[in-house]
Amino acid sequence: MKAAPFEYVLAETTGHALEFLDQYGMEARTLAGGQSLVPMMAMRLARPAMLLDINRLVELKHVDISDNAVSMGATTRQRTIEDSVDVHKAIPLVRDALRWVGHTQTRNRGTIGGSLVHADPSAELPLAAVVLNAKLHLSSLAQGERQIDAQDFFLGPMFTVTSETECLTRIEWPVWQGNGIVTAFDETSMRHGDFAMASAACQLQIDEDGVCRRAAIGMGGVDGVPRSFPELAQELVGQRINPRMALEVAHCAAQQTEPGSDLHASAEYRRHLAVVMLSRVLAAASNSGPTDTTASAVQVQ
Repeated sequence: MKAAPFEYVLAETTGHALEFLDQYGMEARTLAGGQSLVPMMAMRLARPAMLLDINRLVELKHVDISDNAVSMGATTRQRTIEDSVDVHKAIPLVRDALRWVGHTQTRNRGTIGGSLVHADPSAELPLAAVVLNAKLHLSSLAQGERQIDAQDFFLGPMFTVTSETECLTRIEWPVWQGNGIVTAFDETSMRHGDFAMASAACQLQIDEDGVCRRAAIGMGGVDGVPRSFPELAQELVGQRINPRMALEVAHCAAQQTEPGSDLHASAEYRRHLAVVMLSRVLAAASNSGPTDTTASAVQVQ
C-alpha cells in the first residue's frame, strides 16, 4: 500500500519545529528516523495531514556524558549509541537493549527518541527507560520545557503524555555509581528482529561478596506499557541472588501484569515467557558481577 496524501515540511531549527506544531497540532506528525511511522503510514494505520521532518536538526543529535547522567538528543541514531564505548560504560543496559532492536539497517536509521515516543509496549528502549527511570524532556512553544519520568511517560500502547504541540527533545539516562554494576536483557520473538512477545531487563550492583546492593528490574510485552517493579527490586537488595529467588521475584512481577492475547501468543503464555525471561536475566547478571571499577554488561541469548 501507499501512504495517504500529506504535506511535507523540513524543520530548519528546533524553534521552527515547535512553531509548526503549535500552529497545526493534531494535523501534524513528527518524523525522526521513520522506522516506525513510515510503515504505519504505508499501511494507512497513520494518516497525518502534515509530516514534520526533524531528522536534520543537529541540536537534537548530541550525546553528553557526565558522572551522573548520559544526556542525548532525541534524534540521536540508535547505531551511534550502540557503537559508543563511552556510552556502554556509563549505561550498559541501553546498549544491551539496542542489540535486540530490529536489524542493523533499522538501527542505522532509527532514533532513540523516535522509539520512545512510538511507545510500543514490546519495544526494547521503552523497557530500558522505565527500568532505569530515564528523564524525558518535552518542549513546546507555549509551555517551554518540562521533564517527565519514564515511568510516567507511557500511558498505553502507542500513547504517551506528549501533547499535540510538544516534541521530545532530550533524554537523560541515570548513571549508577560504584563498582560491580551488571546488566542483562532477554526477549522472545517469532523471528529475529520482530517485536518481542515478552522481554525482561535488569541492572544490578553486586559487591565483592556476591551480595546485591542495588537493583532495577522490568518486563516488556506483557502489559499496555513497559513495566518496572521497584518494590520487588528492593527485595533483592542485601541478598545473594540464587535461581530460586530469581524465579520467585519473576513470578511476583508477572502477576502484576495484564498481558493480552493475539495470533502469536495467549495472555497466559506471554506471562509464562516473562517469568522465564526475568528469572534468566537475574540469574545471568547476578552470576557475573565484576569486582573492578569497569561497568560490565551481560547479553542473554
